[in-house]
Amino acid sequence: MALLRERAATASPSGSVSAPTRRRGLALAVFGVAVAWSVHQLVPDIPMLTAAVVLGIVAAHLPVARSIVRGAARPGLSYAAKRLMRIGIVLLGLKLSLNDVLGLGWATVTMVLGVVTLTFFGTWWLGRRMGLPGDQPLLIAAGYSICGASAIGAVSEATDSDERDAATSVALVTLCGTLAIAVLPLLQQPLGLSDAEFGRWVGASVHDVGQVVATAQTAGPGALGEAVLVKLMRVALLAPLVAAVAVSVRRRRRAGATSGSGTAGRKRLPLVPLFVVGFLAMVALRSTGLLPTAAIDAAQRVQELLLAAALFGLGSAVDLPSLTRTGVRVAALGLCAWAVVAGVSYAGVLLVMG
Repeated sequence: MALLRERAATASPSGSVSAPTRRRGLALAVFGVAVAWSVHQLVPDIPMLTAAVVLGIVAAHLPVARSIVRGAARPGLSYAAKRLMRIGIVLLGLKLSLNDVLGLGWATVTMVLGVVTLTFFGTWWLGRRMGLPGDQPLLIAAGYSICGASAIGAVSEATDSDERDAATSVALVTLCGTLAIAVLPLLQQPLGLSDAEFGRWVGASVHDVGQVVATAQTAGPGALGEAVLVKLMRVALLAPLVAAVAVSVRRRRRAGATSGSGTAGRKRLPLVPLFVVGFLAMVALRSTGLLPTAAIDAAQRVQELLLAAALFGLGSAVDLPSLTRTGVRVAALGLCAWAVVAGVSYAGVLLVMG
């Protein structure tokens, strides 16, 4: 109740959040990004986006910061988690060129499609069987199969998911992706993978782009190049996945409204979210080859900063005490999904390159 009173006090009479209140949360997000960047500079193996999520979780549970994060700064942090996430996902499209994807060959493209499909539907089905609440099964499935926190943010926007479901899902995929940085390099030799095969395995199985880079670079530049290309192929599937989810949710809500099951008050979802259109436009722009390298590099830096601010905001929404109620099931789903994506992608790499 106290938290509800704090949120009500920060709202204007019309129910919207005042600009000064929003600025407080955005300023805190900027500070979190600065600290995350510093951590990455000191320890390059820790991706900035991973550090941002962890710092957001820490800030939400520090006694000196908890009341600010949960109260006065919450509207601005939620704004960062939603709006800045959308802009960051649009700019993510500039990392992807259709020529690079097609250069992988149809066998690799088919392998990536199989990995994404099996991971997404398998994780979603298992999460529902485990009884995870809300949209957590869907969001975790998107994060594991596509591109980690960015995919979770995109799908949560398309489905108007609860912020707590998105925050829990981001925390889980970030943890498992961070563990992959330490675990997967140890498995290269036991599994008998060449550097190129290891790179493709990492690109097909690790969640976030930064985590892919941190993991694959341990096997050299050849492995890193293969990993990034395969990873970007998975990123290319973000747009069709989000569009399909949005259409499915729209139809389900329309059916619920027809049957009178109570969808009043829910936001009407667009057929295809605008930020997905923006993502595809950026992919098309990058594919033309007209953009200079300096512009692409600058956009990539801006994109990373925006996503870091968004992930700090999402991390700050994680409530560890409430998470413990479903923590065992969430952790079990995360480990099972990790085993699925790693196993399927390993088999796919052996079939394509063996």
